[in-house]
Amino acid sequence: MLGVFFWLLLGPSSSHAAPTAAPALAESFEIKRSGGSIVIDGDLSDEGWAQALPIEGWVETNPGDNIAPKVRNQGYLTYDDQYLYAGFYFYDPNPEAIRAPVGDRDNVPSYTDYGGVILDTDNDGRSARMFLANPRGIQYDAISNDASGEDSSPDFFWESQARITEEGWVLELKIPFSSLRYKQADPQTWGIMLYRNWPRDFRYQMFTSRLPRDRSCFICNVKPLHGLTSLPRGGSLVLAPFVSAIGQAFPEGDAGTPLVSDDPEYEPGLDVKWVPNRNLAVDLTINPDFSQVESDVAQISANERFALFFPENRPFFLEGIDLFSTPIRAVYTRTMTAPKWGSRATGRFGKAAYTALIGQDKGGGVSIVPGANSSSLVDQDYDSDVAIFRMRRDLGASAAGLLLTHRDTEIGGRNSVFGPDLLWRPTGSDEITVQYIYSLGKTPIDTELSDAFDGRDLSGHGLRASWHHSNGKHDWYTEYNDFARGFRADNGFVPQVDYRKGYAETGYTFRFQQRFIHRLRIYTFGDYSADRDGRLLTQLFSAGCGMSGRYNSFMRYRYAREEVRAGRETFVRDQFFYTVDFQPGGFLSRVYFYGTAGDEVDFANVRLGRGLTNEFNLTLRPGNATQLELNTNYRFLDIDDAAGERQRLFSAWVARLRGTYFFNARTYFRLIGQRVETERDPLLYNDEVAERSGRFTGSALLAYKLNWQSVVFLGYGDDRELSELNHYERAGRQVFLKLSYAYQR
Repeated sequence: MLGVFFWLLLGPSSSHAAPTAAPALAESFEIKRSGGSIVIDGDLSDEGWAQALPIEGWVETNPGDNIAPKVRNQGYLTYDDQYLYAGFYFYDPNPEAIRAPVGDRDNVPSYTDYGGVILDTDNDGRSARMFLANPRGIQYDAISNDASGEDSSPDFFWESQARITEEGWVLELKIPFSSLRYKQADPQTWGIMLYRNWPRDFRYQMFTSRLPRDRSCFICNVKPLHGLTSLPRGGSLVLAPFVSAIGQAFPEGDAGTPLVSDDPEYEPGLDVKWVPNRNLAVDLTINPDFSQVESDVAQISANERFALFFPENRPFFLEGIDLFSTPIRAVYTRTMTAPKWGSRATGRFGKAAYTALIGQDKGGGVSIVPGANSSSLVDQDYDSDVAIFRMRRDLGASAAGLLLTHRDTEIGGRNSVFGPDLLWRPTGSDEITVQYIYSLGKTPIDTELSDAFDGRDLSGHGLRASWHHSNGKHDWYTEYNDFARGFRADNGFVPQVDYRKGYAETGYTFRFQQRFIHRLRIYTFGDYSADRDGRLLTQLFSAGCGMSGRYNSFMRYRYAREEVRAGRETFVRDQFFYTVDFQPGGFLSRVYFYGTAGDEVDFANVRLGRGLTNEFNLTLRPGNATQLELNTNYRFLDIDDAAGERQRLFSAWVARLRGTYFFNARTYFRLIGQRVETERDPLLYNDEVAERSGRFTGSALLAYKLNWQSVVFLGYGDDRELSELNHYERAGRQVFLKLSYAYQR
């Protein structure tokens, strides 16, 4: 039966003919100044394009291995005193198959057509800014760093227009030099790659650089761009004043009693970005408002030992965010829940880049109290002063860095973290990272919040070292962690301390042509962790396979046997993990499954049971202007009662439906409904628990976005809690308005 399964996946497929050899590619590019004006309208017939540098040499890097592309691509580059311009002809034998839905900024998924430019303005082969757009002109921008990966949170000021034609589609980009950071040199030499994403039966990716599969880096493949002269030295200023108004109502008693409205609150604020020169950007925020940031997707916390991580999406924290990415997550800007004000400087001198941030946080979130086998959350109902400094110096393809953070609380706590880190690439196939940091401080003084908040002094080290090797076929990865009992990172996300852990993984990749599956990786890994007294925490062995194929698909299956400690007991659990992700595009844009099944430990009551966790995500596009997203997560755990009968300990689920209608690229209307519910059998718990708990949140938002800082938001929110009578009773209501406009000079 297993053989039939793999034959279906790897057997003959009526796809394209055998690949042809790749064309010769230019080793570098020589850009020239524009000879006339350029209007960004999706038409490359303007006079300014006449002398532009043409780029015809492209290769297909996925699924093919640097072979000739199946479709033709043409790129053009030029510039003037203020802007870099990129133009593209993306030919398509069947323009009706182009996937180009209307969407919000950065909503350009991999199963849609898009293309653009990747700029390494430091020419260090490590980090770059990505400026991509789809055939509707919808923008996607991101920071891509070979050490930390791709992050689409940062937004930049730039323009894009596209047009679908009878031969494919045309794209124009206009990127202000004020949105870039580059060294003081004349002429400039940057690194560059042009890129096209063409999803059809497979996801075809095409670049103007070869991406050798025996290299473990991406940005290191950029090619030199010469000829940029007399670029502006800075001096740009962006002022973004805003005002928000919010009206809230809460029950006069318990949930379900009549709502009582508070007086409306009006909050002015200001965001400032000043770029005095091309090596420095200064950001200032006063009374920042983050109402434009969508609420986090709920995660199931039942039977979780450690705190859950949520990504950062707030604009003030995103300048130079790649600098905060270190092997140990010692900087987690969401620990600043509600800043009163904040200021930061981000820049570079020579081969060193840095960012420094200071601010004051009003609190309102939670603090993590870490441990060896679990962590707990404590309400952060106090003010804090925060300071963070990070510097990284390039050493060819490698880099060395330094991190310092400090936090003072109004209830007596303080925490300082400092130490170096290293990224070393001895070969193109190897990457070694090391970070050692040390913390000093004392806990806050408020035992009503936590027994650990008794003003005790704490200090200790944190160490993480890893080695990754990949030659395109065989790969291996090993990692070692060592965290002292007294280590704390109050400005970071380190939920586990007081442990040592070793991890090792190895895999082998097979690649196929003209098959349903074009890549198959078989792998195995294991780890061992113990607290610093030598007591076992986990011991794991796992083996499985992952594969990529048609319809932009990815599948992974693995078996795991793990010894895990709960309380003073050690349990052995056998589990099966699976991931199935299909992204065919069109009406059925994406179907995603993830799950685990098998033995599960009841950490709250220290016993072994049987459980299931399943996540299901579905994205539908009924038309170019409408998007529907369904996210569900379900978990249950069964245990044996005193009589040996199997009983359901708890069931927990999250359901979130998000619907968006895009009037155009700037205006949309969004509805979100999210329900979180947990059912428990109190008789099976050692401690007292509620039999049922739940919450429903709904929101509606009408948004107009001229750019990412010039916005109008009008929104409504409704919160409901599950009562003892199993009815969802109103727990709150909000109406808000925000107006913001970015003045640029």
